[in-house]
Amino acid sequence: MLDPTEATLAQLREALAGGRLTALGLTRWYLNRIDRCNDELRAVIEVNPDAEAEAARLDAGPVKGPLHGVPVLLKDNLDTADRMHTTSGSTVMLGSRPSRDATVVARLRAAGAVLLGKANKTSWILGPAGWSARGGQTRNPYDTDRSPHGSSSGSAVGVAANLCAVALGTETIGSILGPAAANCLVGVKPTTGLTSRAGMIPGIPSFDSIGPLTRTVADAADVLSVIAGPDPLDRATHSAPTLDYRRFLDAEGLRGARIGVPRTVFFGYSEAADMVTEAALEAMSRAGAVIVEGTDIPSAERLAADPALGVVAMHETAHALGRYLTRTPGDHPRTIAALVAANRENAAVELEHFEQDVLEMLAAFAPDLDDPGYREALATVRRLAGAEGIDAVMDEHRLDALVMPTCPPPWPIDMVEGDPEPHGAALAPGLAGYPAISVPAGWTGGLPLGITFTGRALSEPALFRLAHAFERMWPSRRPPARPVNHTPR
Repeated sequence: MLDPTEATLAQLREALAGGRLTALGLTRWYLNRIDRCNDELRAVIEVNPDAEAEAARLDAGPVKGPLHGVPVLLKDNLDTADRMHTTSGSTVMLGSRPSRDATVVARLRAAGAVLLGKANKTSWILGPAGWSARGGQTRNPYDTDRSPHGSSSGSAVGVAANLCAVALGTETIGSILGPAAANCLVGVKPTTGLTSRAGMIPGIPSFDSIGPLTRTVADAADVLSVIAGPDPLDRATHSAPTLDYRRFLDAEGLRGARIGVPRTVFFGYSEAADMVTEAALEAMSRAGAVIVEGTDIPSAERLAADPALGVVAMHETAHALGRYLTRTPGDHPRTIAALVAANRENAAVELEHFEQDVLEMLAAFAPDLDDPGYREALATVRRLAGAEGIDAVMDEHRLDALVMPTCPPPWPIDMVEGDPEPHGAALAPGLAGYPAISVPAGWTGGLPLGITFTGRALSEPALFRLAHAFERMWPSRRPPARPVNHTPR
């Protein structure tokens, strides 16, 4: 029998096809790991009670698709119309009963995946990355005193600690990329509108996307090939291509590629992250890439400071979350105001560590997506991040991609003060709605660090080519050993 630890999807497919593994045996192997490890890591918020039955049915039938028999974890903001819950980490949402799978979940099922369970995530009340009232504090498997980053915390830790084969996360700004880097994984934040958000508890829809967290670039290409494509339930996907992203994996992909290095804002916040990125850039140069300096994103310093982002966030989150609560069947709060009230009634659990200031602001806000101020703010954000940001620098210097540190090393979990001020690669591609791939790139004090490749809208093929070539010539993925305490430099 193949040892599934660190196994790639190609290896699992071969073992399943050759009879060295069964879907049921593989599912039980992961369930046993969850049983042994999850009390410490708090990555899995709920195991699918039907996972073994689903796996047995797959063993008894024909091969359904490229993920046949592969156990997958889902972030706990993706709907499943089964006996699992979709709660965003909230105990007051346990009565929610979605009437249909999220579109990406339905595509996983159609490809033969076994839904192993739901992964913990950062609460919508906020607090430290990876903390939720229902799931507790997710912990980094490389040092359990350190943050797993968020908000796709449990999805990342589950893959890193080999509690599943692959996982889905969601990103608004940094929620896939950050956990990928903090847990020595590949994380893909697709172009907004490449993957359907139908059946996702929303963040900020103009920026939201759903993507894979995996141990290799090839695995990420496999999963994205399954979940991407147009969906009539999400108008943003109407022009989304349906591609086999594995076709773009190229071990020689760095040769001749023009790589920009946007240093202003995206470097300088972590000496360790800078050192790892510089070493990675030197290695890419030796592999034939052209490293282009003087390629700062022109609008970088304005992106986070411009008040337009706050206007967009308030209107879209209040509208989209309120609509999700109203439309989702079940016994749960039907409005944001009712959610706030339910949290107060369950304050000993839901508000044990932190108040719900953001939810209270949303509950008191009257969103209007036809408001000229909102529309102007969204256009401003898009222009700054896209046309006057990533597009501008790539046009000027004829770049294939931009590369920067993904984020700082995982920081100590602090249940009083919460997380430090955010830094990292996610802001520009997030606000532009453009793709980004974080890849493991190095280590500091036993903690992983990643670099991010980003580019224009729908440039996933180019980013996969570059990320795969980098991974091949600069392999940095390591599974966690016994969790120990480390201090990053």
